[in-house]
Amino acid sequence: MQTKLTYLFLLGVIVLSSFAIIPLKNASVDIKLQTTATDYPVGTHVLLHFTTSNNTEKPLLYCSNSYGSTIIKPTINNNGLDYVIPKTITNKIGTINWKLIANTHTHMGKINMLPKNEVASMETYIGPPSIEAGGTDYSMLVVIPTDSLDNPVPTNTLVTAKHQFLTSEETQSIYTNNLIAYSNIYSKKESGRMLVASECLGINSKEFTINVMAAIPTNFKIEATRPHNYADGNQITTFTTSVIKDKHNNRVSDGTFVTFYITNKNQDILKTTGTTIEGIATAKMIHPDYADTWSIKAYINGMAESNSISLNYLQVIHDFDVKFKAHNRTITVGPLQSFMQQMIPDGLHVQLKIYKDNILVETLTKTSFNGYATFKLKPAIYTHGTYSFTFETAGIKKQFKTISLW
Repeated sequence: MQTKLTYLFLLGVIVLSSFAIIPLKNASVDIKLQTTATDYPVGTHVLLHFTTSNNTEKPLLYCSNSYGSTIIKPTINNNGLDYVIPKTITNKIGTINWKLIANTHTHMGKINMLPKNEVASMETYIGPPSIEAGGTDYSMLVVIPTDSLDNPVPTNTLVTAKHQFLTSEETQSIYTNNLIAYSNIYSKKESGRMLVASECLGINSKEFTINVMAAIPTNFKIEATRPHNYADGNQITTFTTSVIKDKHNNRVSDGTFVTFYITNKNQDILKTTGTTIEGIATAKMIHPDYADTWSIKAYINGMAESNSISLNYLQVIHDFDVKFKAHNRTITVGPLQSFMQQMIPDGLHVQLKIYKDNILVETLTKTSFNGYATFKLKPAIYTHGTYSFTFETAGIKKQFKTISLW
């Protein structure tokens, strides 16, 4: 019986002890935020101070912003907990979300890091660098002012855009929004070079250049100059355009490509090209070596065309001699004389077609030198026999039949 009473006594002590301990385990730590400020200029020292009923408890503070997240350990100060937000977070504008978990109680809040009203640097972009005159094409100016911590300035910060063109200077007020300020800069009717700059809170950008180019060219005229009108195959005919302009009377840009098409009496098409300098394009073509008529027209591909002009070239060689020597294997063509009976300039093409039994064996081409062209027929190639020859130069043909080679 005594043993049973002792057992019951010990059991009662254990039960009472457990009831005494439970309140101690469930006792919560009373933590309160004392810092009331929620808005800070970027780069400011930010500290969150909490009072606590138990200095032995040191809960961690979780912080996050758009650049990342971190965990902060507290320091104990004046019966409270101090949490210092790292500079890597407070140096960037935006919202910092924080959360403190202490036992069963969760504390959370937000801190707003506000941009500074100062400018340390300006990123400036402009494009396209070349636009078309006429007032419809434009280039966009984009300005990104930032503070010393590389944060964008506050919304609606004034940015002054400045541009100079010919004799006019203009300024335009634009305001930052969504981190940037921008403006469309339209061309004028005249072509030229426009200078652009910007300024924000006393900080100026560097100078930028916009090239205002002439618009699509309009139709133009052409003319031709030549030393003479003879078809000597030697002199040069020069084709020149009028000053090519756009619809706003601006000269087209230097380097505009102009193609001259020449159609001869056989409807063959020759082509020569030139590029504009100060609105004028020039191209050249060597004279034909036989009487011909040219029709010339110029084009700027897909945009403009010229009038059509016609040129006549007179025949300079009306006849020529052919001499056979050395078993008829050395053939001399000439003298080839021009319009003043002078020897034709070197380089005139002379063609020889060789036939045997009415079948073309070979075509040989020589160029004149000192008024003559010479052909030499080798026995190893042209064996003994009877051949026919056709000579052609300057549009004139001569035939020789039944010429024996030995």
